[in-house]
Amino acid sequence: MTSENPGIPGSPGTPEFGDGADVAEASAEGGRKRPAAVTTDTARPEGGGRAAPGDASAPARQWPLLTVLTLAGTGLLVVGTDPFPQAFRVGAMLIGAALLVGAVMRRVLPSVGMLAVRSRFTDMITYGVMGGLIVLLALMVQPEPWLKIPFLEEVLHLTVT
Repeated sequence: MTSENPGIPGSPGTPEFGDGADVAEASAEGGRKRPAAVTTDTARPEGGGRAAPGDASAPARQWPLLTVLTLAGTGLLVVGTDPFPQAFRVGAMLIGAALLVGAVMRRVLPSVGMLAVRSRFTDMITYGVMGGLIVLLALMVQPEPWLKIPFLEEVLHLTVT
């Protein structure tokens, strides 16, 4: 609804909706702005702007996301084609590493484009924990695990048997 309908409550131009004038009045009076009755937009995640200048091509502006997707796609390709022994383990580790790279980029870079989904902290925790767990499980997968953690092996035996 973009047209102003002063007679319809909650539409643009009515006091419940807030047309911006009440913000100036509230700040001039030192009072608080009344919350809008209708949410009209969502805030962009911090760091969710372009990762390259606006005159760059679309892929160049989204290079952080493309880096993570390329690494994860490579991992899926390795798992799917199974070109060598232990390819499933290496491919899964590449997928986990892609998420870890995403977490590092989200922390280090001021703007990561569409890689920013939530707040910076939430993205870092989500990407980091998921990536770490995927790498850990890839290292522990049977047969012949590359990493043995006795406590986790006991938990696994209790759930399987």
